[in-house]
Amino acid sequence: MKKAKAQLNIIAALVFLLALKTFSAHAQISNDITHEEALKIILEAKKEAEETDVLVNIAVVDAGANLKAFIRMDESFLGSIDVAIKKAKTARYFNIDTGKLGELTQPGGIIYNIEHSNGGLITFPGGIPIKNKEGKIIGAIGVSGGTIEQDRAIAITGAKAIID
Repeated sequence: MKKAKAQLNIIAALVFLLALKTFSAHAQISNDITHEEALKIILEAKKEAEETDVLVNIAVVDAGANLKAFIRMDESFLGSIDVAIKKAKTARYFNIDTGKLGELTQPGGIIYNIEHSNGGLITFPGGIPIKNKEGKIIGAIGVSGGTIEQDRAIAITGAKAIID
């Protein structure tokens, strides 16, 4: 009986070590945005906004659509805070540029009225999925406060910050 129990303990220890090794290897190959990447993206987007003289709010969400980083430029619209966050979440929920999603949500579109789902979505430009160097989506950025063209350009600049 003692021998069988000892063998079970050894097997359990080996399984634990194998699981730990697997977890460690998975942790090194992340499919989620790091805080360093989120900060780099936010700062690059902010720089673009300043260079184009646009006051915006910028949100970055992680792979699970959770807020990872946010900046509200001085004197930017208060109402744009929520819009920036929702643009980022929408881009991540559907892994698509929110402007392109908006084309599908027009009356007669294949997903008309989807913006009423998920606690409210934003289906106009300014939300962009963020990809790592391997092309894997690891989060998204949302920008709000300028025109939709300005918001989209700033978001694209930010999203590209970690792959350039």
